[in-house]
Amino acid sequence: MLQKFVQFSVFMINKPGVLQQVCRELGQAKVNIMALSMMDSMEQGVLRLVVDDSMRTRDLLKRLDVPISETDVITVPMPNNPGAMADICTRLADAKCRVSYAYCTSGASGGKTIGIFKVDNSDKAISTLSSPPANKRKSLELRRPLLARKR
Repeated sequence: MLQKFVQFSVFMINKPGVLQQVCRELGQAKVNIMALSMMDSMEQGVLRLVVDDSMRTRDLLKRLDVPISETDVITVPMPNNPGAMADICTRLADAKCRVSYAYCTSGASGGKTIGIFKVDNSDKAISTLSSPPANKRKSLELRRPLLARKR
């Protein structure tokens, strides 16, 4: 279902076992991880989590004494096939919704996947994606990339 969720960003020391500890604690607390993204730098990792129980997760992460931040994101069910992410991004761009970042689950029931989007206006993005597309462009019809430069 297309909806808002709280995403937790957990800032962790880049040492063996730290990710395992967070995931183990969430599992023991019966918190289901719906989506996860991990990035690292030399000093720390940033774990982004979307879970089914924000209150329990917040309490658990506070007990673990790890630095966290919370952000609203939207979850977007999409077909698990080529071009699905491009279709969603095109609709958001056409509605002038800025996507700060996005990532996807590896799969969901019924051959679908769930896209996680951090956008500048969640309500507008949900309204845009809840409506049928304004025009039926082919999913592979792409605009000239913004990074491409004429020489």
